[in-house]
Amino acid sequence: MRPALLNPLFAEVAALKGVGATLARQLGRLKLTRAIDLIFHLPVMAIERVALPVLDEAYVDRTITVTVTPLSYDAGSPRAPFRVRAADSANTWIDLVYFGQGGAYAKKLLPIGEPRVISGRLDRYGQSLQMAHPDFVVPPAQANTIPPREPVYGLTEGLTNRRMGALVAAALERAPELPEWIEPSVLAKYRWPPWRAALAAAHALRGEGAPDRLAYDELLANQLALLLVRGNTRRRRGRPLPGTGELTARLVKALPWPLTGAQRRTVEEIRGDLEQSAPMLRLLQGDVGAGKTLVALCAMVTAVESGAQAAFLAPTEILARQHAAKLAELLGDLPVRVALLTGRDKGRERAAVLDGLAAGTVDILVGTHAIFQEAVAYRDLGLVVVDEQHKFGVNQRLMLSAKAATPPHLLVMTATPIPRTLALTAYGEMDVSKLDELPPGRQAIDTRVVAAGRVEDVVAGLARHLAGGGQAYWVCPLVEGSEIGDEAAATTRAAMLRARFGDTVGLVHGRMKGPDKDTTMAAFAAGRLQLLVATTVIEVGVDVPNATLMIVEAAERFGLAQLHQLRGRVGRGAGASVCILLRGDVVSETARARLALMRATNDGFVIAEEDLKLRGAGEILGTRQAGEAAFRLADPERTARLIGTARDDARLLLDRDGGLDSPRGEAARVLLYLFERDAAVGLLRSG
Repeated sequence: MRPALLNPLFAEVAALKGVGATLARQLGRLKLTRAIDLIFHLPVMAIERVALPVLDEAYVDRTITVTVTPLSYDAGSPRAPFRVRAADSANTWIDLVYFGQGGAYAKKLLPIGEPRVISGRLDRYGQSLQMAHPDFVVPPAQANTIPPREPVYGLTEGLTNRRMGALVAAALERAPELPEWIEPSVLAKYRWPPWRAALAAAHALRGEGAPDRLAYDELLANQLALLLVRGNTRRRRGRPLPGTGELTARLVKALPWPLTGAQRRTVEEIRGDLEQSAPMLRLLQGDVGAGKTLVALCAMVTAVESGAQAAFLAPTEILARQHAAKLAELLGDLPVRVALLTGRDKGRERAAVLDGLAAGTVDILVGTHAIFQEAVAYRDLGLVVVDEQHKFGVNQRLMLSAKAATPPHLLVMTATPIPRTLALTAYGEMDVSKLDELPPGRQAIDTRVVAAGRVEDVVAGLARHLAGGGQAYWVCPLVEGSEIGDEAAATTRAAMLRARFGDTVGLVHGRMKGPDKDTTMAAFAAGRLQLLVATTVIEVGVDVPNATLMIVEAAERFGLAQLHQLRGRVGRGAGASVCILLRGDVVSETARARLALMRATNDGFVIAEEDLKLRGAGEILGTRQAGEAAFRLADPERTARLIGTARDDARLLLDRDGGLDSPRGEAARVLLYLFERDAAVGLLRSG
């Protein structure tokens, strides 16, 4: 149960004075639904107001505060702006301009002959100085009400900055003084203020210390949550799966290629984990084509050797079916039965899989979220492999774990190499294995950036490629066209290419029904289709060795990780492969940097680090729900700078400072509730 002193912060915004249904909807568009959301809605910049004794052209394009006296009004034509001619004490003129408003409002603010202190952006219009819609107009006696430094917040239509500032101030009044959860030496090192004072200072834009401290609080809450999850899992005794090594040796011996050094090392790391009664918690990351699936299969075969079952969780039906087929192919004639279960499987086929699973005749179950539904019962689940962790939240992982008599071992795979900072923040409770070596014979993919104006040249090159018996992908950012967008749409592009190449062109996208997607993918994999037009549904896992040309249209609209994954769909066979990135005519500097990096390197680990710098932390995984950004206050720069200290601080608290029952630990409990680290809160509730 949440500590009572936090209840005022978790009240809905409607509890704040003056917030009605309309304003609540406007705030909702910014995901500001509670008082705590407002206090964590920090300013994005500041307006610096320069106080001047008289008008000065040197301050054009700056925000100034100055005293003037209104001299005359000029209404002009009905559609013209209303102008107030004013002068300072040195008789320098300025026009105060109001667009789209009647003169009554301006006349009330600026009566002729009465001095007023105005503040706003100073501009020049022709030969005259001008200020459009001054931010402040007050009598000289109220000059001290104009802030010299004003925070600027992220807004939405209908919300003004001043209104947002007032709402934040009202929410801040609800913030209590909280006990200190940061280790004293860390506080002293950074000279950080207490939590509530840091909030006030951050909204007043006073120094870097306040936002740093708030970001650190969030990072500390995250690290505590991850360590609590890890500790809770480790305390629950699992089942050792030592294996005999017999089936694994036969599997490896039958492969047409030797394992890489990185694969052998990782297989041994996982085997060492499986031999322990403490459940394995391991992240397996590697570049495209590094052989993660084979490593996972070795782990699952070890579980089968130990008399247990394994579950392989895939993010999409396409990938689940492809993984099931690939695992069956790799296993060959080994006595290991692989079954597939997705939400689409019904009737006798589904019943047969469920019966085999309960009886133990199914050794490895591959599927989507359907494999942890209530009706699915395992005889003896010992290992869970999760492919593409970012598609699954903690709740789904816990549901899978609940299918076993004892906590199963967990292996999480990601096809996108993860920068150290993100690995620590998102997977801090896991041990990490890295496949940093590609199998022999893999060729670097030739990546080229081509302007959209040369699309006909690209199509001509594609024609030559297909005429030579090759296969290719053409990826678009949208399924269908948009009236206001200029992105190429997969349906439109497929129609154009079919007009040129006929029935050899297939189309897959996320809105298609599962069977239709599977049929098209199977036809492409079998070579009955030469060209596959698609959206990013083919981003991960799709494996067609004969496809050696990838064309990505509007490439500037994709992130680095996406581009790298799409490029990884080619280069999977013996033939040389090419990736063409078609860019638009108008490209931002960030997009240019992304495309240049893609051209320069095939190394996913280098790309991942640069992606973090260029794109930011993005959807960093925490312990909340799948798909949500974990951090509101800790931006990538602060995360990189403070995450190590937060990790050490969390370990110190749990290992040496008395844990959560110590005075600092009691404060840390408040911190966990404050930042809604749901997994940790659940552990606290369960004791």
